[in-house]
Amino acid sequence: MSARFDIQHTPLDGVVSLRRKRMGDERGWLERLFCANELREAGWCWPVAQVNRTLTVKAGTVRGMHFQLPPHEEAKLVTCLSGEVFDVAVDMRPGSATYLRWHGERLTNENATSLLIPPGFAHGFQTLTDNVEMFYVHSAAFMPGAEGGVRADDPALGIDWPLEIGERSERDRSHPLLGDRKE
Repeated sequence: MSARFDIQHTPLDGVVSLRRKRMGDERGWLERLFCANELREAGWCWPVAQVNRTLTVKAGTVRGMHFQLPPHEEAKLVTCLSGEVFDVAVDMRPGSATYLRWHGERLTNENATSLLIPPGFAHGFQTLTDNVEMFYVHSAAFMPGAEGGVRADDPALGIDWPLEIGERSERDRSHPLLGDRKE
């Protein structure tokens, strides 16, 4: 167990749930969102190439499922700063024992949980409240020509979203179903 993170392994090899430990007193608290040294124990072994923040205004919205293709794969450390999301990782590694299986966790500011998602996984989330702010640490910069995706409602994945899927981008709705892919 690291000093500032409680590390919980998930059924998907490499996907790790991290509970941040808050240190506080009557003034408030401090929590560490990222520490390369401490997260090494959880499996983070990549440089930090990009940090992003998003706002999603409407509950039920799904963003994803996104990944980057080789040689531009990326690891992500995903944190919810406000609101609540159901955050999902899907194993996209052909040959993996958990290929096309998914793992989901509720992330909130209150539960102080982040999800570490290694390269080779698609990632997405559904907002469970309005006005959700997310914070991402990426190991690789976004490469538009290397982006891949799978549909969040693909029956081959069977993701059990907590709410009916609401808004999605045209890009996310347009990903082919896994059974329709020509690879």
